[in-house]
Amino acid sequence: MTALQACLNYLDVNEVRYTHTTHPVAYTAREVAAAEFMPPHRIAKTVVFCDGSEYLLVVVPADTYVDIEQVRAAVGSRELRKAVEDEVLELFPQAEVGAMPPLSALAKVPVYLDRALANEEFIAFTAGTHRDVVHMKTGDFRHLSQPVIGDFSRPDLWDEPLAAGF
Repeated sequence: MTALQACLNYLDVNEVRYTHTTHPVAYTAREVAAAEFMPPHRIAKTVVFCDGSEYLLVVVPADTYVDIEQVRAAVGSRELRKAVEDEVLELFPQAEVGAMPPLSALAKVPVYLDRALANEEFIAFTAGTHRDVVHMKTGDFRHLSQPVIGDFSRPDLWDEPLAAGF
């Protein structure tokens, strides 16, 4: 079963209302936002982290970066690091790298959800491929994944307007 099918089946079994959309191939969360005609702060970007032999998913808006120090503080570990590609493939063997759905049950790992997304009415995320996106109520996402909610992102400075005189 593909990661997309596992994701959709999981939502169906849990009787969650969602919309599944497809778009041309998009590799970054920003590209997904553009392909979905959505502002990047409303698209979820999933990043896999490793703490020893334990993994976790950090979900932040597409127009931000993960603030690893905030995640380390929430996890209580100085050893936390971003997972390498082989580790991601082990957790999500049927998903395309970079398109992992942030549903905790699919990888059986905890989810850390940035407060900016937690406060949105809807959440949208890649569903196992670089072409498929699931849109659902954030409340349903929170109910299913039971995420730790916190301030886990920092702005992408390339998005900030240049200071006067520069």
